[in-house]
Amino acid sequence: MKAKLTDHIDHHILTALQADASLSQRELAEKVGLSQNACWRRLKSLRQTGIIKGSSAKLDREKLGLGLVVFVMIRTRHHSENWLNIFRRHVSNIPEVVDFFRIGGDYDYMLKVVTHDMASYDAIYQRLIEKVELDSVTSYFAMEAIEEQRPIPL
Repeated sequence: MKAKLTDHIDHHILTALQADASLSQRELAEKVGLSQNACWRRLKSLRQTGIIKGSSAKLDREKLGLGLVVFVMIRTRHHSENWLNIFRRHVSNIPEVVDFFRIGGDYDYMLKVVTHDMASYDAIYQRLIEKVELDSVTSYFAMEAIEEQRPIPL
């Protein structure tokens, strides 16, 4: 269900929070031109409707030694609800999988894996294929992150 923004103030609040979720309520209110109480009410509403799903920090994966990004394309012959539930649970238990999509086209699923190096990725790959039958697994290795963790355009 697509939630509708009520007005341009919500748009400004969301844009400011995507740029810096650590803003205090006072700083956010000043940035968007509201009183603190009005800003708090809007934030509360945006959280209650599920538009804001939480707050997180952007981490520098290179500085954390996580220099390898792999896009894993998966094709399967299984499309039952039971198989999908098992597959979802299995992949969701691999912490290095930071994004997980069911897609259309030549492949059925796409995963974004962030890890240390090729040996680490091989261990992740072995975990990925050990519990569920997959038709094919194709890995694409990122050479450079040109844009990463961009804000959602509003």
